[in-house]
Amino acid sequence: MRHLPLDHPGTADHRSPGRFLWWMARGQWKTLLGGMFFGIVWMSSQAVMPAVIGRAIDRGVADKDGEALLAFAGLMLLIGLVQASSGIVRHRFAVTNWLVTAYRTVQLVAHHTVELGGTLSRKVSTGEVVAIGTSDISHLGMVMDVSARFAGAVVSFLLVAVILLQTSVTLGVVVLVGVPFLMLLVGPLLSPLQRRSARQRELMGELSNTATDIVGGLRVLRGIGGEQVFHERYRRESQTTRRAGVEVAKLQSVLEALQVFLPGVFVVVIVWLGARYAVAGKITPGELVAFYGYSAFLMIPLRTATEYANKLIRGRVSARRVCRVLALTPDVVDPVDPAPEPPPLSELHDQRSGLRVRPGLVTAIVSEQPDDSAALADRLGLCAAEVDDEVTLGGTPLARLPRDVVRRRVLVSDTGTALFAGRLADRLDVTGRARADGLLDRALFTASSDDILEALPEGLDTTVTERGRSFSGGQRQRLVLARVLTVDPEILVLVEPTSAVDAHTEARIASRLRDHRAGRTTVVTTSSPLMLAAVDEVAFLVDGVVRANGPHAELLRTNAAYRAVVTRETEMVVVPGGAR
Repeated sequence: MRHLPLDHPGTADHRSPGRFLWWMARGQWKTLLGGMFFGIVWMSSQAVMPAVIGRAIDRGVADKDGEALLAFAGLMLLIGLVQASSGIVRHRFAVTNWLVTAYRTVQLVAHHTVELGGTLSRKVSTGEVVAIGTSDISHLGMVMDVSARFAGAVVSFLLVAVILLQTSVTLGVVVLVGVPFLMLLVGPLLSPLQRRSARQRELMGELSNTATDIVGGLRVLRGIGGEQVFHERYRRESQTTRRAGVEVAKLQSVLEALQVFLPGVFVVVIVWLGARYAVAGKITPGELVAFYGYSAFLMIPLRTATEYANKLIRGRVSARRVCRVLALTPDVVDPVDPAPEPPPLSELHDQRSGLRVRPGLVTAIVSEQPDDSAALADRLGLCAAEVDDEVTLGGTPLARLPRDVVRRRVLVSDTGTALFAGRLADRLDVTGRARADGLLDRALFTASSDDILEALPEGLDTTVTERGRSFSGGQRQRLVLARVLTVDPEILVLVEPTSAVDAHTEARIASRLRDHRAGRTTVVTTSSPLMLAAVDEVAFLVDGVVRANGPHAELLRTNAAYRAVVTRETEMVVVPGGAR
């Protein structure tokens, strides 16, 4: 019995879809071989049944031998029991193979998503990743499922061919030549089906991405009256996807029709030849009945073979999508020759902007363009797409340090951070130790989240819905702040942590945050006077460069440009460097 999820899914060979499927098969070769073995026994039991029936007719019925008839009846019962039991075990192996493939794929993509971090959203759409977990894992699992039955189909076909050759060389040759010929007739449909399936899969990913965007920004859309615009966009894309699906279904329907029609024609030919031989006295009545049984049985391996080709095509399309995600590389990689780790409480410095973050203080970054301060925050935590040596910690470039060192010492929490579904306590205590150490309670108090817990009947045992949508924007923001505070990193970078809360709540968070982070370094990007009044130092950013430093009150008094940004004054002012 396999325990799922797996402890480790392994390292996938994602150089091509075929290599990925082969790697997946090798990783579960024991259950695949088990499924193939019982699939062979299952189909072989069906294959020999017509021969036993034919012998029973010739030796029992025609010869009026009761003992022989009883013996063959017992043999048929035994074969039936073998077929039933092997079919049950084969199905269990099939389900296991499907589940293992699905879990391994999800784990591979999830692990690689964590490895990529912020790189993922910059290189692939959300819909692509969602589609892998909703449809692609099913197609990949089906490939492993049908492989066992396909092995049984091949062996049973060869077994029937051998039996027919022993009875009639002509009929045996017809089977050996006819079945591959029928498969060749289906071949021309496979390539167009693969192209159309790939196109449909691409459109489904785009549609999933559009749906994710709409759901994620539904409140904003309602606020600006943009629901109808996005509704029309989704309707157009869904219709395009539907038409692509219809094109796939056209070929799919032809292929499935041929799965019935071609074996049916083949059965007619076999029965016709067998009847002629029986009339001519070349075969016995029992052999004629056996021939008809073989003809009916051969529909099963023939349909299984075409089903295998069909699902293999869909599996390759899905494998190509998975390989595309697994082939992505993170923007930030570990250096070949890492530098020694700087001592604790080192200064964080960005040469490009001129920002210096003194250790142990709360520093605010203020900019007229919030995107500039957010971009600087990403660079401070080595989270930006562009990697350079201009951000240093204790004089050592962050790019020269191992990623785990940077992630442990510098933590960036931006406005795009979300809550995952699950038990609230587990989602807030990401280290697994914060609740026992009392850090979780302190973090919830600092983030002024007391009222949120009081409103929840189950408190911290409440189940969080997807992306925390059961909470309001302000509640989610406070819970995200509490979560990041439980990690308690040496340097914490917060991007607009109070932009969605009211003034009273913001004032409480500002005063408590300073005490909570005493002795550790904190950077906050904000232009809120309530938050700025509680920080130790402010860096005023203009066009990506620090133009002024100092306490909030002093900058308000001496710097008109800063005052205009913070107090939302409408007067035109000239800022240092000539910017307006």
